[in-house]
Amino acid sequence: VQLQASGGGLVQAGGSLRLSCAVSGRTFGTTGWFRQAPGKEREFVAGIRWSSGSAAYADFVEGRFTISRDNAKATVYLHMNSLKSEDTAVYYCAADSKWTITAAPTGYNYWGQGTQVTVSS
Repeated sequence: VQLQASGGGLVQAGGSLRLSCAVSGRTFGTTGWFRQAPGKEREFVAGIRWSSGSAAYADFVEGRFTISRDNAKATVYLHMNSLKSEDTAVYYCAADSKWTITAAPTGYNYWGQGTQVTVSS
């Protein structure tokens, strides 16, 4: 099983990025994006159910991010717009067989390697 996160980079405040999480090795019920800034705990950003595409977001997203999936490509995307300096973090994708989206990192058994997002102000 492999989750390959990509798409991070350096962007100016107000800019956009699209993160990708390519999943291989098995199918999952849900996939989530988390982030971890230096000195802070890992926090939930967004999650999606593969079957229905239904999604959940952290409050701080405030409509700026959209999570989507492409079942044919076994890939989950996180489209991030109106980026702020406080969005700077390493972003991780995670997956689990459960069909319920959870914000708890312990709710996901499989994790990708992380991709760095840096937003300059």
